[in-house]
Amino acid sequence: MAFDKQRFIIAISLLTAFLSYSFYIYSSLPVKDYHISEQSNNGKMVWQKYNCIACHQLYGLGGYLGPDLTNVYGIRDTYYIRSFIQNGTNIMPAFHLSDKETTELISFFKTINETGSSDPRTFTIQPNGTIKQ
Repeated sequence: MAFDKQRFIIAISLLTAFLSYSFYIYSSLPVKDYHISEQSNNGKMVWQKYNCIACHQLYGLGGYLGPDLTNVYGIRDTYYIRSFIQNGTNIMPAFHLSDKETTELISFFKTINETGSSDPRTFTIQPNGTIKQ
């Protein structure tokens, strides 16, 4: 009987610790309040619809056939990006996006660029499991 009571106390203690730590993690996330336009949100949908992540990366995560596009908007101008999207290259196919989809995708790149850089080698893992640059 005493053994079952001990197990119950340990289980309750572990559950309490888990819930407390989870609350701490999710209440202290270092998230900035970014305003994301509807156009940028639609650009994210275009990104997902054409599965761009299969070849390209955002924040160092994704495919490795194409370059990381997290900060492409800060490096290249809109006309350059539009040209690549519409015409493709030897490796990247032309997806024949509409002008609206192209503009939305570029808006998505602009929003992503404003969030910071993406080099995972500069990330520091915090004790609570989040990362910091």
